[in-house]
Amino acid sequence: MKRVWDVWLADALLTIGILFAAFAINVLIQNVMETKDLVSMIFLFAVFIISIVTRKRFWGPAASVAAVALVNFYFTYPFFEFNFVIVENLVRAIIMLVVALATTSLIAQVNSKRKAEEEARKEKLRANLLRAISHDLRTPLTSIYGASSAILENYRVLTQEQREKLLGDIQEDSLWLINMVENLLSVTKLDGDNVRLVKKSVPLEELIDSVLIKFSRKYPTETVKTDIPDEFVYIPMDPLLIEQVLLNMLQNAVEHATGHTVITLSVMIRGDMAVFEVKDDGCGVPRDVRSRLFADYFEGIGRRSDANKHNMGIGLSVCSSIIKAHDGEIDAYDAIGGGAVFRFSLALEEMNDGTE
Repeated sequence: MKRVWDVWLADALLTIGILFAAFAINVLIQNVMETKDLVSMIFLFAVFIISIVTRKRFWGPAASVAAVALVNFYFTYPFFEFNFVIVENLVRAIIMLVVALATTSLIAQVNSKRKAEEEARKEKLRANLLRAISHDLRTPLTSIYGASSAILENYRVLTQEQREKLLGDIQEDSLWLINMVENLLSVTKLDGDNVRLVKKSVPLEELIDSVLIKFSRKYPTETVKTDIPDEFVYIPMDPLLIEQVLLNMLQNAVEHATGHTVITLSVMIRGDMAVFEVKDDGCGVPRDVRSRLFADYFEGIGRRSDANKHNMGIGLSVCSSIIKAHDGEIDAYDAIGGGAVFRFSLALEEMNDGTE
């Protein structure tokens, strides 16, 4: 309910502000140029702007009525009183009101058509997502079923080495499924037009510790070097989503930075921004692929084979969506001396808990 009232209040303030600006401009032109020929045009333009910038259709017609009243009361003889008896005043008021209402109606139709097209696009993307995810989930599930069936049906025949190999395959495919589900949950949280992140000030050290604990559970043999500020740093964020970003980046380094020997997670404070980096000394990222690393997963479904080859799947696209929702920036670079650097930034400004 508060959200609805915030929208109405914001629209009301915009409407009043634009009408006041139009009024002030007309007064200035009247005093400097001694002409009233532009009065109606300026108010019509103001109504046009109001119809575009406000989110409720009510404000366009309301602004047109207010504009007609202002023109009649202040800029039309007899001054400082409403008079629609004079034919000239009445015709001017009718023309202005009709044009203003027509403009508002046209803009509403354009916005409605645009919204319908956006909804159709989203429905198409959801359908593509379901098809792609169904394919992605079917492969590891089939593998898990096949490996577990082989163990159960041939347990005594299989050697210890063969059983361990099949169990290892089951574990690997299960881990892939867990990562996929976690990313899908993140996408679901960000889906829709009314995305509202629940931000709170999170201690940087606490965030990094949580990420490293979760990462070590998935990759117990991997070691991550950390480099974070010594002082206490609090960053406004949705901690679960930012953890997902860092885990995706670390996982990307493990699985795709061929030949890497070290992974470094660092955080730097630059002005009013916190800059996060995940760096590896592996094979790097081809330049022609880098520009598509953070492409929308849903729109990139048609390029699945190339996407999977270079980790352009859901992991990094989810990272991009999460950082954009935080009004941050994300990119990838070549590391000095070889390897890749994945970097994103978050603002440090103060926020009230649970709001944005």
